[in-house]
Formats: sequence, C-alpha cells, structure tokens
Amino acid sequence: MKKLSTLLLVLLTIVSTQAQTKVGDATLPNTVQFNGEDLSINGAGIREKFFFDIYAGALYLKKKSKNAASIAKANETMAIKLHILSGMMSRAKMATALREGFKKSTKGKLELYNERIEKFIGFINNEIEVGQIYDIVYEKGKGSVIYKDGKEKGYIKGMDFKEALFNIWIGDKPADKGLKKEMLGM
Repeated sequence: MKKLSTLLLVLLTIVSTQAQTKVGDATLPNTVQFNGEDLSINGAGIREKFFFDIYAGALYLKKKSKNAASIAKANETMAIKLHILSGMMSRAKMATALREGFKKSTKGKLELYNERIEKFIGFINNEIEVGQIYDIVYEKGKGSVIYKDGKEKGYIKGMDFKEALFNIWIGDKPADKGLKKEMLGM
C-alpha cells in the first residue's frame, strides 16, 4: 500500500509540473481561464533591463499563433500575464513604461487614446511588489481588463485600445524584442 501511495504522489507531481512553465524565478500556468474561456500559453519569457529580470511575461491565446498582427487585431479573449520579479518595478515605472509603450504602438497618435490610457494606468493604484501577478486581458464583449493577483481592477472598452495595448508587447516596436519573440513562441 505504501508503494502505491508513493507511486501516486510521484505521478501527481509529474502531472502538476507539466501543467506549468518555469520562466526565470516565476512559474506560470500553461492554461488560464478568463471570460469563461480556456486559454493556453503561446509563449513566455523574461523582460530584462540592465541585466536585471524585471518580470516574466506570457501570452495566452485560444489557439497558438506566431502572427503578432493578427493576434493584436483579433476580437477574441486573450491575455498577457506579468509576474513581477524585481523590486526595480514600481508603480511609477510601470506607468511610464505603459505610456511609452502606447506611444510606440500607436506611432505617436495618442490623441484618441490619452484619456483611456490614463484611466487604465489608474487601475494600478497601489505600489507594485515582487511576486505580484498582473493579468492584462482582452475579454471579448467587455474590453481590456487588468487583474492584480486575480482581482479585477477595471477595464477599458474598444478594440482600438486592445490592439494598441497588446502591441506594447507584440507590436512592431515592442517593449522588449526578445520577450516578443518568446511570447510568440519563436
């Protein structure tokens, strides 16, 4: 009986480890569920700055894809998970990074987005800490939602906003080219 219990424990451990992806010091789930839809990890990597691991990031889709433009334009539920790895990431630095990212992803045409960008950034209303997880999710029929540690903080409507938001990570001028490639599974 003891051997059977040990075997069962080993099998459960193997199965549970296969349901996750290790990225740096973060362990990310291979599947997530938002808006009642199951999403699978498309790819994951590390956002680095000055040789420091800032966060582990992963892209989750209904169906794997390497086509960044079609992902950004798709009107379907998808998510980007950010697992904070460094105390160098603060609320102010995240706000600055998002503003710069939107500027790049919209090719500087921010006039249609400024109010929504500031509202979205306002959802990150507490200091960011190591170990926190932010999910940036487009929920079909609702909009771009931000979750902190599993709790919804707010959302913004509009496919144009969603496209600009996701292009911060997977667009022509991404925040980190290496992370973009990893999120796209390249």
